Amino acid sequence: MLSSIQSPRLLRLSTLHQIPLRCLQTSTTPVPTPSSPQPTSQILKIRKSLLSRETTAVEIAKTFLSRLRRTEPQLKSFLYVSPEDAVLKQAEEIDRKIRNNEELGPLAGVLAGVKDNICTSDMPSTAGSKILENYTPPYDATAVKKLRENGAIIVGKTNLDEFGMGSTTEASGYQVTANPWDLSRVPGGSSGGSAAAVSAQQCAVSLGTDTGGSVRQPASFCGVVGLKPTYGRVSRYGLVAYASSLDVIGCLGSSVADTGIVLQAVSGHDKFDATSSKQGIPNFASQFIPKDYLDSKPLKGLRVGVIRETLADGVDPDVISSLQHSVSHLEDLGCTISEVSFPSFSLGLPAYYILASSESSSNLARYDGVRFGNQVFADELSSLYGDSRAEGFGSEVKLRILMGTYALSAGYYDAYYKRAQQVRTLVQKSFRAALEENDVLISPAAPSVAYKIGEKKNDPLAMYAGDIMTVNVNLAGLPALVLPCGFVEEGSSVLPVGLQMIGAAFDEESLLKIGHIFEQTLQGYSFVPPLVGDDF
Repeated sequence: MLSSIQSPRLLRLSTLHQIPLRCLQTSTTPVPTPSSPQPTSQILKIRKSLLSRETTAVEIAKTFLSRLRRTEPQLKSFLYVSPEDAVLKQAEEIDRKIRNNEELGPLAGVLAGVKDNICTSDMPSTAGSKILENYTPPYDATAVKKLRENGAIIVGKTNLDEFGMGSTTEASGYQVTANPWDLSRVPGGSSGGSAAAVSAQQCAVSLGTDTGGSVRQPASFCGVVGLKPTYGRVSRYGLVAYASSLDVIGCLGSSVADTGIVLQAVSGHDKFDATSSKQGIPNFASQFIPKDYLDSKPLKGLRVGVIRETLADGVDPDVISSLQHSVSHLEDLGCTISEVSFPSFSLGLPAYYILASSESSSNLARYDGVRFGNQVFADELSSLYGDSRAEGFGSEVKLRILMGTYALSAGYYDAYYKRAQQVRTLVQKSFRAALEENDVLISPAAPSVAYKIGEKKNDPLAMYAGDIMTVNVNLAGLPALVLPCGFVEEGSSVLPVGLQMIGAAFDEESLLKIGHIFEQTLQGYSFVPPLVGDDF
């Protein structure tokens, strides 16, 4: 069990032997000051200013585009930015509707970034790979189509690790994105471009994809909110496949409310995706209760389980300290805290990489230089296939294709792929049992804060280990929300830390409610990077 300490709002675990003693000392995290403003919804702010005629959609678009032009040379969040005249034309149409008192979609005037492995009919969709350089799909992904139908303006396509294979965006075939909090550090991956763009307010919200943590880990590194929905909640039609049984389209925003509103817009069954669920879609916005209407214990009776294995050796002591502050804050809100053990937790990481690599080796077989993508001239068909793939794929993609092909080969299928599927079943059972005893589970979103560009590029095992907090959620197909909860000082940099909340299948509603209350009542933190500063 967990018990709180009376001194500075820290939490001490009863299993002290599992946590280094230095982790239980007073944190070096910057001390909160009550003057910092609470997170506000950019979407609701934009809508209010438009309907009150305080500003226009054109003025809002120009503000975001100006900030994007000013910061993009440093960040490199985008692989493609929509022409300014195209963005302003859409904004002018919104202003026309307002003048004529026509109905507006809930995302009217909201500039959104879209990860470049999600298809857009009017922009290139390269999945961060040279093999798809300059490729423009003939259709919009269902999630993109729904964004447009709800009034959003797609401002561009964000950078990613090639085909979503990576944790830093350093594996992109085109450029490396920087972290808005420290330009010498990675923004996380593979949705690093989407997270950095929201953090730097180059766009209000963005879509990312999450196969093993690719929305949640960059959200943690960049100090934004990232939501991975339940598998099947959002259609995958138009998503460039990496590992089809794990891939999920997720949402990133500067507040919990923004991610919930975007999720509301893109969710739902899709006849073009057999894996999309027919589960009903709740009114997520109904969970966003203003702070002034909350009582002193707004989460009274909520059962929260802290995953013991996420606080073991290998996790940065300051990250553990931030989690302890968060647990103490949840206790203040009325939550009942307990400790949950996952014996299969450490097995999830190797199982994930076997399954993801196996599926990718199958999915990426379609890139042969014949049907679409770049083609290398050759005299023989086999040479055309091999040379097109050799030139078009990056080293990380080739590595995972080889791993997956090996795991699926005739002498090793049972030893690797079959055993990984058995581990997946164990992980699912562990989560099911834990969520019967608890309403939500929590852990750090990553074992450390953002690391230096190049620090782990040549050590793939160390980079893969950074996904240990997130991959089990994908194996179980559950929803998870990451929101900033504190800071860690690293030299001259102050870097954000993310708290991960995991819920039962199709219970994003509860996660959004808890997350919104948490961020509205967390005093003293303002998660606006120095790159933006007062311009926010």
